[in-house]
Amino acid sequence: MSPAPPPVPGGRTPEEREAARLEREARRAAREGRPPPQQPRAEPARPDVLRAEALAPEPAARRAAPAPASAATGTAVPPSRPEETAEHPAATDGYPAATDGHGRDWLGEARRLTHGGDGGGREPGGRRTARGRRGPGRLIALGALVLILAAIGWFLVMLLQPFKDDDGKPVRVTIPQGSSLSDIADRLEKSGVIDDAGFFQLRARINGDSGNLRPGSYELREDMTYAAALDVLKAGVPPNVVQVAIPEGLSRKEIRPLTAGLRGNYTRATRRSPSLDPSDYGAKRASSLEGFLFPATYELKKGQRVTRLREQQLAQFKRNFEKVDLGFAKRKNLNAYDVLIIASLVEREAMVAKERPIIASVIYNRLRDDIRLDIDATTRFAVGNWKRPLRVSELQNPSPYNTRVHPGLPPGPIGNPGLASIKAAAHPARTGFLFYVVKPGTCGKHNFAKTDAEFQGYVNEYNRAREKNGGKSPTTC
Repeated sequence: MSPAPPPVPGGRTPEEREAARLEREARRAAREGRPPPQQPRAEPARPDVLRAEALAPEPAARRAAPAPASAATGTAVPPSRPEETAEHPAATDGYPAATDGHGRDWLGEARRLTHGGDGGGREPGGRRTARGRRGPGRLIALGALVLILAAIGWFLVMLLQPFKDDDGKPVRVTIPQGSSLSDIADRLEKSGVIDDAGFFQLRARINGDSGNLRPGSYELREDMTYAAALDVLKAGVPPNVVQVAIPEGLSRKEIRPLTAGLRGNYTRATRRSPSLDPSDYGAKRASSLEGFLFPATYELKKGQRVTRLREQQLAQFKRNFEKVDLGFAKRKNLNAYDVLIIASLVEREAMVAKERPIIASVIYNRLRDDIRLDIDATTRFAVGNWKRPLRVSELQNPSPYNTRVHPGLPPGPIGNPGLASIKAAAHPARTGFLFYVVKPGTCGKHNFAKTDAEFQGYVNEYNRAREKNGGKSPTTC
């Protein structure tokens, strides 16, 4: 075979001729409005492509076809790839997608296997990767989240009370005029109507009801929900209802003006009743139901008769008197009616709650020693003077109720005492006191004395303070 002729000096190489041909084709295509011909590209082999292709055997057809040589470099040019067509777009992360000609992305599968991208946090062998493991920090964060959610849940249950009912025992609660939200909440909590005054105030403010709660006497229930209690207090007392609020200690004549919205004469209606006989309590010649008309706040419809109020008062008295232990009084030869009389005296004389049993002890001690009681309240009851200073003539009034004239207890109660005074009268404090007098500069407190000399010293102190006050009572209420 003859040797190939030497290259002609100044001639072009095959690569240059091929480039020129492609350039001519491109210009011709531009003139004719056709797309230029595709120029073969030589792509460098990439390690991830080689790894992907090494994971699966190459199809037989592909292995048999030799790779065409590049006209420019003489290197193997990979065949056109199906992933670069419309059905198989090329990869967009910087690496071409490697498929096997059937749409399977071998490169993507290889990348997921080698980089833990299988979504399950596991390597091909099944071992969990670091990203799939839950460390202590994640557990601590999860525990803190659970505690926060539990605290929020507890707070909402306490505030909204979704599992509480309103079937408790009836409770009478009086909300005075001018009471603040805090005062109302404290009063309801002390009466057992609500669980917590703080949560009640918060619920009222959240609902916008803090300024909508009305004063009055309400029949509520123990252990009510905040929402139910708020509903009652917002509604207020019905307009067709008369509320009769009777303070402790008032006599029948003093109660009568409070019954203006009812029909009938209260003083006449309370002389007797078929539902209570004073003789059942040891009264021998009781002229009325004085002492048995229990003080409280009662609700009645407008226009009802006063006898309806009387019956409610007597029913309340029976329920409350059953709570009193009369054992000590009976050992002192006193019956239930005697206790009721003493309680009416204590109710009028005691201005401070803790002094009730002490004043009761003074009455017991003077009865024991046959000393006249000399209680001004009995004289005021006899003459009907509860406010202005007593005159000498009134102090000498011969009424059997005047203990400044007659020894022992008066023939009946001088008013209608509350439960605290009845209990104090049934079980007084153990003292040696025989006297007491108002303590100057206080609001109803007393100085107690065991001897007459000590008592006279307190009386002189009181009179000096009274003179210094212009003849008025030296109290500071």
